[in-house]
Amino acid sequence: MSGGPVNIGLCGLGTVGQGVWKHLQGARAELGTRLGRPIVVKRIAVRSLTKARGVRVPASRLTTDALSVATDPQIPIVCELMGGTGIAREVTLAALRQGKAVISANKALICSHGAEIFAAARRHGGQFFFEASVAGGIPIIKALREGLVANRFPRIYGILNGTCNYILTQMEAQGAPYAQVLAEAKRLGYAEADEALDVEGWDTAHKAAILAWLAHGAWVNTRQMIVEGIDRLTPADLHNAATLGYRIKLLALITRDFDRNELSVRVHPTLLPVASVMAGVGGVFNAIAVSGDVVGTTLYTGRGAGQDATASAVISDIADAVSALSGGGAGRAAAAELPASPSRLRRSPPERIRCRYYLRLTVRDQPGVLARVASVMARHRVSIASVLQTPAERPGAASLVLTTHESDERSVGHALRVLGALKSVLERPLLLRIGDFAD
Repeated sequence: MSGGPVNIGLCGLGTVGQGVWKHLQGARAELGTRLGRPIVVKRIAVRSLTKARGVRVPASRLTTDALSVATDPQIPIVCELMGGTGIAREVTLAALRQGKAVISANKALICSHGAEIFAAARRHGGQFFFEASVAGGIPIIKALREGLVANRFPRIYGILNGTCNYILTQMEAQGAPYAQVLAEAKRLGYAEADEALDVEGWDTAHKAAILAWLAHGAWVNTRQMIVEGIDRLTPADLHNAATLGYRIKLLALITRDFDRNELSVRVHPTLLPVASVMAGVGGVFNAIAVSGDVVGTTLYTGRGAGQDATASAVISDIADAVSALSGGGAGRAAAAELPASPSRLRRSPPERIRCRYYLRLTVRDQPGVLARVASVMARHRVSIASVLQTPAERPGAASLVLTTHESDERSVGHALRVLGALKSVLERPLLLRIGDFAD
């Protein structure tokens, strides 16, 4: 080997931290040969020194003081694997202020404090690597920052949450209700005890914000997005979609109108043509389609979460940091530089966010209801393309499923509010988008 050992510090020894330790120890010789320098995990910050863990770590390397790891002058590379935005932010900034390389899998931290973190990296000569923060083991950040650097990106869309994708896959396969499949996902460890962040779309929204910044240099707050989850979907919706030739996936969708210099970032369940590659991505897998103006559309798929997939991405960043530290410069520009924010880049107004729609209404089973619904839609210039009517679970009710021709968010939103107020509509309407774009 051409150089001396490189010390790294781990802040956090949860699921991801244990995976990083396990794979660094298992591949120590091979990594050392590839990088020309051995990697040594010098110190690890944990919440409890006595907690039982799935890996064996020498007690002498453990500490409860994460900031001491971040500021240790003998540790040039710090892995922030704690999660949250409190002490994780302090650790990250403390290490960057000393010119260190910081590696993070923390999407919430980046979404909330990304501008501050990258400014600190630039000001103090530090570096920030975050491949593991989006789509687990899929190297989408490297693809956008390095492999596709010659491109502008009119559209990026994808499945970014394995929990939701597993639930939808099982609901479709089993015809089982959401609550039953969610309980199964928790039992198997695919869903957290508090599932809200995943199933309500916020985890995907954090990842979409990072992708939007990477592709377009703009931080989009989740409050500026359309964010909808999967918790209101029923087996009937999945069956209806199949009848129409679609499959439902929770998608992040980032679109840029370069002529108007407008950006739209949204997260919502979407009907995709059943023959599309994205529609066929099942279980806990993630997939991302990137449309570039030079290369066309490229598709990336793989395990988006879990110990091994995320550890793989963290170790990839460690390798880039070691290379940069050794003078190779790999990853330096991608990790340390903040993309230039386009001048006057605006959020797309609702009237310019256009697609086709799927609308499910639970209505009184009586004459004239469909005519009243059609009248509301026509009044708001939303054209109906097809109608399915099926029995509803509640007595005296029917389920109306409408698909529309292309319309826009403003018009459909107005129509939805009027429909929800009709006495003949018994439940809050369910609106889904139809994604007819090809992958």
